[in-house]
Amino acid sequence: MITYLRGKLAYKDPTHVIVDVGGVGYEVKISLNTYSQIKDKEDLLIQTYLHVKEDSHTLFGFYEKSEKKRFLDLLSINGVGPSTALMILSSLDAKELQTAIAQEDVATIQRVKGIGGKTAQRIVLELKDKMKKEGLLDKTMEIAPQFDNTLKNEALSALTTLGINKSAADKTINSIMREYGEDIKLEELIKQALKRA
Repeated sequence: MITYLRGKLAYKDPTHVIVDVGGVGYEVKISLNTYSQIKDKEDLLIQTYLHVKEDSHTLFGFYEKSEKKRFLDLLSINGVGPSTALMILSSLDAKELQTAIAQEDVATIQRVKGIGGKTAQRIVLELKDKMKKEGLLDKTMEIAPQFDNTLKNEALSALTTLGINKSAADKTINSIMREYGEDIKLEELIKQALKRA
């Protein structure tokens, strides 16, 4: 099993990267969260999971161990394969997923492309117990921030009009609002998001 790769970032796009490890290029599928975290890096340490099927060996990569952990948790759910798990982690970062599970927020998980109601419910039911055992849910309840939806929606609308992917824009806005708090003005929020997009 390939647990991680350390090397030069030879190529990157929002869905995959190529990591050059001693002259060998490894193609690694990534989430949007990982993409936003490795954008400016040349040297990279990326946590990996090797998915083996009869006709293919696919590497999935994660910048943070917490994201890899949530990915493996999602794979344990019946009906969730690696591509679906990656799609979930591109729409929700590890903390947001944890919060949705803690609050039994099936609707948030169901908003992810390709996730039906039954699968979303299964994710909440099965992972809530697992996270309780790990003591993650108590921490999540303390840190789940509630942002001003009007400000967030106006910024999101502006960014998607400017051609930024909605899911990427949503993540960027959340990250900026966590950093600056809700006192940030709409124009400043949009400017900051455009710099990071």
